[in-house]
Amino acid sequence: MFTGIVAELGSVEATEPINGGARLVIGAASTLEGLKVGDSVAVNGVCLTVVANTEQTFSVQVVDESLERSALGSLGEGSPVNLERPLAADGRFDGHIVQGHVDGVGVIVSIDDEGDASRVRITIPPGLDRYVVEKGSITVDGTSLTITAVSEPGAIDPWFEIVLIPHTLAVTVFGSVTTGSMVNLEVDVLAKYVERMLGAQR
Repeated sequence: MFTGIVAELGSVEATEPINGGARLVIGAASTLEGLKVGDSVAVNGVCLTVVANTEQTFSVQVVDESLERSALGSLGEGSPVNLERPLAADGRFDGHIVQGHVDGVGVIVSIDDEGDASRVRITIPPGLDRYVVEKGSITVDGTSLTITAVSEPGAIDPWFEIVLIPHTLAVTVFGSVTTGSMVNLEVDVLAKYVERMLGAQR
């Protein structure tokens, strides 16, 4: 389990197509401390397994299923990536419950400055928008964020907005995204559980 608190901004050092997916080599520093083959790392919000590591990099294998359901396929050499190790049993819970299971891909459609902060509007695939509520939580590229505005229910092209403070812009991939950038979305799993339980009572 993760919390959506990005621990480090890494960089894709290399990508390699392999049978059934791709292999990513990622440069990092603090994420490598104590990292072993078989450990999990959230890369832009996708939980992946470490298959190799060196003193400066670690490698993960991304299967076709993950490439099709996430924006990882758009990464290239030099792309920045948000990195988070799983939450330790005695760790501080600062974000919200994040599984590292991407629900869909959104597209950044606008970025507007609000002083030192930035207001970002992101599309959300139809069907996922029912889990998005103002002041609720959402994970965008592995970052736990608070939703500040949402489109009207039933909108043909649903969207939500987030406001990014300077710190978030400085330590995550959001400092380099532009309009048109694709981002991984994971909605709050608690909302999905509530929906399932209420549906079973009908």
